[in-house]
Amino acid sequence: METCVGKWGRQVVGAGSRLINPGSIKGKIFIVFSVAFVSIAALAGLNQWNLMTLRARLLLSERYDDLLNNILEVRRFEKNFLIYGDQHSLLESKGYLERIDELVEELSTDLTQLTSQRSFQEFKGNLHRYRGMVESLSADAKSSPEALRTIGKQLTDDADHFRELKRTRIHAAILRISTLPFAFFAILLSLMILVGWLISHGLLRPLNVIVKTTRSVGRGDFSPIRYDGVPLEEISGLIEAFNHMASELEAHQEDLIQARKIAAIGTFTAGIAHELNNPINNIALTAESLQETLEEQAEPDTMEMLDDILDQARRAADIVRNLLDFSRTEKPVFSELAPEQILTSSINLVKNQFKIVGLQFETSMAEGLPRIRGNLGNLQQVFTNLLLNAIQATPQGETIRMRVEYADNRPGFISFAVQDRGEGIPPDIQHKIFEPFFSTKEVGKGTGLGLAVSYAIVKRHGGRIEVSSEPGRGTTFTVLLPHVAGPVLSDLPWGII
Repeated sequence: METCVGKWGRQVVGAGSRLINPGSIKGKIFIVFSVAFVSIAALAGLNQWNLMTLRARLLLSERYDDLLNNILEVRRFEKNFLIYGDQHSLLESKGYLERIDELVEELSTDLTQLTSQRSFQEFKGNLHRYRGMVESLSADAKSSPEALRTIGKQLTDDADHFRELKRTRIHAAILRISTLPFAFFAILLSLMILVGWLISHGLLRPLNVIVKTTRSVGRGDFSPIRYDGVPLEEISGLIEAFNHMASELEAHQEDLIQARKIAAIGTFTAGIAHELNNPINNIALTAESLQETLEEQAEPDTMEMLDDILDQARRAADIVRNLLDFSRTEKPVFSELAPEQILTSSINLVKNQFKIVGLQFETSMAEGLPRIRGNLGNLQQVFTNLLLNAIQATPQGETIRMRVEYADNRPGFISFAVQDRGEGIPPDIQHKIFEPFFSTKEVGKGTGLGLAVSYAIVKRHGGRIEVSSEPGRGTTFTVLLPHVAGPVLSDLPWGII
């Protein structure tokens, strides 16, 4: 049988059986009810013992009544003898004296506990002297009747005193038994108070705190819950989970705002892009027709202006195409793609740019990476944008690196990192770079849509895109994409293009 210790100190034994944790709600309720049960069981046992004791004392009290009654009978015969001189009465009193001896023998243990050993011995001595006087008088021996009367009165007083002591003991037992219902009531009341306190301090108070904090989260305040009350296991787990949720919400709030902004702008720009596409095409066709018509007749300045019109028309067409890509909402067709396939196909699209500008490009891919489920064309667009941005930012002679590996802080994700050696992005504008139409490039050299489109594509793939930059030391864009099960045995070592 195996034993393991889990979170919150819970001990699990065997196939799922678990010991009660006193720090949990269940544990505290179990302890409270266990203490109450043991207390009630003890009181019930005490009550039963008292009842049995009372019954025994009542039976014994009857024997004390018999003792007194027999002594009174002996005294009645004594009076008959002293008043009427009836010797027969003395003979009859001997039978009662024998019964008194039997009762005294029967009650000897209880009499010793009821009074004292000395009082009991004095009573037995008086009884013995009384019997001796009765026997002397019945044999016509001379004996003092006054002494017989005195001893007889002492026996009567002692027997009555014994009976009263026994009744007092019985009354005390009855009084003690009568207090037990109040003890039961006190335990029940204490149980109710403990359970009420546990519910109030262990459940209601922290739940009220969670309700207030939840409303604060709804207002945009993601401060964690700080509760110093009763540390119940379930409530602590709930607060811990809530704080984790609030932390995650705070971490992704900017992503949510960015996604909403992109969705709103995408809807707005889709209509504009479609409207601009036709006049741009017409401008380009008209310029091309003029070039063909005036190719041999027009002045060089005129042809240069026509070339400029075509260049600007093509640039406007690229902007419109980016706007359409940015605003496209249909779900792309996904398939399982090897990370190496994504990497090499994206590099092939821009490798000539590295040769033209005189930059080196190094790649690194971890071994045995699993596949990614995505759209190859969309992912090529993302990494092409990132690589082109890196080329534009990196000075001539420097090296751009791209690493593909498991994400260190994101289990289940693969990291694609593009690192340039440019001037970096100032910290105060890093949160804006994924906004549509925001660009750090000079006017006329960028539309400000490349990163916004890349952001939207990565989101559609269930991933995220992050940026880290230090002024003067370059920028790293990291694309995190979820992978599927099953490694692909491929490796792309460091190389130079």
